[in-house]
Amino acid sequence: MSSEGLVHYAESKVRLPGDPLAAVSRLAAGGLHEDYVVYENSGQWAFASGVLADVRLDRTGARLYGVNDMFLPWDGDPLRQVRRLLEAVQVDSWRAYGWAAFELAYAKEGDLTGVGDERLLHLVVPHTEVRVQYGWAHVRSADKQTLAAVLAALAQEPAGPTRSSRPVDVRREGAEDYQRAVKLAVEEIAAHRFQKVILSRVVPLAQEIDLVGTYVSGRRGNRPARSFLLNLDGVEMAGFSPEVVIHVDEDGRVVSQPLAGTRMLTDDRTENQRLRTELLSNAKEIYEHAISVKTACDELHTVCTPDSLSVQEFMVVRERGTVQHLASRVSGKLARGRHAWDAFGATFPAVTASGVPKAAAYASIRSHEGQARGLYSGAVLTVDASGAMDAALVLRAVYRRDGTTWLQAGAGIVEQSRPEREFEETCEKLDSVARYLVPADVSADRTSSVG
Repeated sequence: MSSEGLVHYAESKVRLPGDPLAAVSRLAAGGLHEDYVVYENSGQWAFASGVLADVRLDRTGARLYGVNDMFLPWDGDPLRQVRRLLEAVQVDSWRAYGWAAFELAYAKEGDLTGVGDERLLHLVVPHTEVRVQYGWAHVRSADKQTLAAVLAALAQEPAGPTRSSRPVDVRREGAEDYQRAVKLAVEEIAAHRFQKVILSRVVPLAQEIDLVGTYVSGRRGNRPARSFLLNLDGVEMAGFSPEVVIHVDEDGRVVSQPLAGTRMLTDDRTENQRLRTELLSNAKEIYEHAISVKTACDELHTVCTPDSLSVQEFMVVRERGTVQHLASRVSGKLARGRHAWDAFGATFPAVTASGVPKAAAYASIRSHEGQARGLYSGAVLTVDASGAMDAALVLRAVYRRDGTTWLQAGAGIVEQSRPEREFEETCEKLDSVARYLVPADVSADRTSSVG
């Protein structure tokens, strides 16, 4: 790319001795720009605000808006189109932040079955960005005035505690319908249509939720692999991802971290150890995990050099919020000519949120869930001009769109599954968010209603 016409960030680096969670959440609540993304990745926190470049994908094609505009009509290879648009972004050393919907799984192979008019992917290169690591905040912005405003905000004293959370009971409804769907899926598996499918259920939330406050409260109560908070063109969510779909370093090293197999976490250490032992010895959970790891290996084999593939960890236990999971780590090195988007395409959606084999699982999901998943079991991701990528699986989240707020969770169904246990597993996962929901501040409305 020619350097002529490139947008360059104004930059500064300052010491940030306080809590990075408090700092990035304060920026998110501060209203610097309407659109923002907060993303936590292995000790680095990022706050991306405003839009210099905007990439969107739907069934008609891929569009780039901002410092330069392009449109690529649908050609059946949408991830290649997204990559082309990002390569055309006229911003020096850009990093893009955003999300991919679950239904991108159908479209990425050229199949528009099951894809409506909704966005499949939305990425932004921010106007202003803050990255916090090792007690330092690296701030950059497209204009010096905003840079100074962010530096001033970071220098402020941390705000007081957020309002108290108000837990929601996720066991009060939906059990009968979900257990019926699980029973039918088990019958499909017994008929050899597929080996595993993840079926989810939705819990609508009637109360207004403070997503920033919920993010802070939930992050303090969870130990996620990644966490995120975003508002992009009216699509909002806050979540605590237990799993990485794909991580690609600048040098092409690829890592995927499948999690499958679940038991709850309690306040009783002895009971947790009992459940951990049960998890590590349960035939159904071990089988569910093993076929997920094999699928992850098979997928990376299509984009990595064969001799580089390895399972660095196998079936260790990871604690994630209110549950503990069986976890493995599969890694490899991208083959010559392959890119991060190839690795993303090979592994998305995560096998632990779709099924085995994936194509047959998709059909079951569409049949039993009855509505598009959208953000749920998609990905929140960052993509760098250097070729690096990090994509977190969107689970353990609260979602808001078009005035509707909801929770969603699923369970892995195999032939040995019992409907009652799978429903309970969804509840255990939902509690990772439901316990930490912070109601929105409606005091002004209450005052006006009192008169």
